[in-house]
Amino acid sequence: MKVLVLYDYPPSPGGLATQGDLLYKGLLEMGVDAHAVNFESPQEKEWYYRWFEPDIVVGVGYWGHTPHLVLHPQRYGVQPVPWLVADGYIANYQEVLNALPLILVTSNWVKEMYVRDGINSDIIEVLPVGCDTDAFTPYSKDDPKILTVREALGISPNQIMILTVGGDATSKGAQEVMQALAINDTKAPDWKYVCKVWPQPRTKLQNLADLELATHLGIEKNVIYSTNIISRNFMPYLIGACDIYAAPSRLEGFGMPQVEAGACGKPVIGINAMGMLDTLVHGETAFLANVAQKIIVNEVILGDESGFEDKHRVVFKEPRAVDYRASVHDIANYLMDLMTDSALRDKMGKAARERVVENFDYRIVAKRFVQIMKEKLGIT
Repeated sequence: MKVLVLYDYPPSPGGLATQGDLLYKGLLEMGVDAHAVNFESPQEKEWYYRWFEPDIVVGVGYWGHTPHLVLHPQRYGVQPVPWLVADGYIANYQEVLNALPLILVTSNWVKEMYVRDGINSDIIEVLPVGCDTDAFTPYSKDDPKILTVREALGISPNQIMILTVGGDATSKGAQEVMQALAINDTKAPDWKYVCKVWPQPRTKLQNLADLELATHLGIEKNVIYSTNIISRNFMPYLIGACDIYAAPSRLEGFGMPQVEAGACGKPVIGINAMGMLDTLVHGETAFLANVAQKIIVNEVILGDESGFEDKHRVVFKEPRAVDYRASVHDIANYLMDLMTDSALRDKMGKAARERVVENFDYRIVAKRFVQIMKEKLGIT
């Protein structure tokens, strides 16, 4: 089997790049003849098509990347197998995608979104995102690298550190977490809430809005926004430094940081919806807050990033849920349970680690990928 993997290569610290890179790593370790190339590099992709002659080209992205992941390899007679996430609505490329023999998606919720929006369920297979459980592993609280992370953030050993990681924090449910922390503040143990976000222009205003909310709630002295550029090498120690990982995301097709937190032996607070239904087990590895609100829209405005002309309007026949909000009171209750009970944190963290190792280790995902290729496409 010869596989060409298309993703953001060389990998940036983002989720899609990590998703592709771990599959590539797993395939190489299995002895599969594989190469990686940037999904937006037509010249280099064509170079691989011509001399490597891959059996399949697996491309990591979302439906809007169809021209890069599907149409480009098809132009050169190579079989594409897109491995896709969803952003709440699949607005275009249904005809192109339905003509494929196989589409991979990251969770059962993502599959539901594609089927809802016109993609044939028979060609869709769920393949979860892999996790490097050698790097993301439990660390002792006394480990110098863990202590240094907390010291750099200004968090003392006796304080409870709650962490959220994302391109921005709001989409990961940080505003709901802050409201919950404000409810608990006077009766909770001493705590700090760290939001690690990626520095980028589109999130500056959102970060300011989040900090303004913290001020209104009266908890601004306990909320830390970290906007530094960091590598994947640092992430296991940042997660390892926290006591609770909280990310009841508003939109989540898989939830890679939640899985990585579990691999580090941390209890997670998520939302009882979307991709987290596949990755987290309520009451065992995580607490899943109920959905308090669904954000419903009747239409969307799209542009060339989705294969349309600028300001293209799509009106839905039926209103669509494109965003979710977790119950603040559920989050508050679950936070209080975890903040006041270290034995519960340890128990759930241990269970979370076991689940990730058994189900989401990148080597397991790579083996499953090879199995799907044999079963669905007959490629060996």
